[in-house]
Amino acid sequence: MFTNAAYLHNSFMDRMDLSKPLIVTCCGYYRIHSMPFFETERPTGRKDYQLLCIASGKAHFVIEGKELVVGEGTMILYRPGVPQHYFYHSEDKTEVYWIHFTGSEVTALLDQYEIPADSPVFFTGTSPDIPQLYQQIIKELQLCRPGYEELVSYKLRNLFLLIYRLLKEGRKNGSDLQNEIERATHYFNEHYAETICIEDYAKARHLSPCWFIRSFREIVKITPLQYILSLRMMNAQSLLENTGYNISEIAEAVGYDNPLYFSRLFHRHTGMSPSDYRKKHETAATPDSPT
Repeated sequence: MFTNAAYLHNSFMDRMDLSKPLIVTCCGYYRIHSMPFFETERPTGRKDYQLLCIASGKAHFVIEGKELVVGEGTMILYRPGVPQHYFYHSEDKTEVYWIHFTGSEVTALLDQYEIPADSPVFFTGTSPDIPQLYQQIIKELQLCRPGYEELVSYKLRNLFLLIYRLLKEGRKNGSDLQNEIERATHYFNEHYAETICIEDYAKARHLSPCWFIRSFREIVKITPLQYILSLRMMNAQSLLENTGYNISEIAEAVGYDNPLYFSRLFHRHTGMSPSDYRKKHETAATPDSPT
């Protein structure tokens, strides 16, 4: 079993704290791969709230005396005083994130973001944004940089907002489709400077290329190639404004071996050449001379 966890002020104490609107007390991650069985049982629950996310595999939860098996993309919210009983098996290859929190405005925030109150179990889908937020909170609690307590509470609010969005969009568009397009945009954001064949990407995801392109355009409002082009041009603009790289170096940095081809695309996208774009922004950044 692998675990990565962090606790506010290194305290393992379960507590209710109403001194601030929202307080993150601990956050962590489990990957069950060696221990044959891992179980948590709290007959009287806890004083704080707990929000778990099943990132991979399966998990078993006992709710009102009945065992419920859930898979990736499922979230479970335990409110204070609610009995907790859940367990994982190594053969299920479970990966789970969890966070504990308290505060004077928790109930209002959960209502505001329409986090389900009638059932502790709800499905948000396999958006990569959720694990990333958990990871960021863990890191902040571990490093304890200036202002980290306030920052982790903001990131938890971001998590609530993301859940709200995924639940709303899941009902409207189908959560599987939404998650597939989110996964694609994450991949394109990280690999836009590489050669990307949309057909190969779709086939690697076991998707029909035509279905993927049509679905991507339905959700994002532009095609995958247009999305990648916009990423390249946006980052080229940033490099022109903020670095001294020459045009060939910038072209290569955003995915083009031919600087002339890059310049033509850039002109088509912005209405000016890379050199003119840089000159314009250098002029704008130069303060007026004193009179």
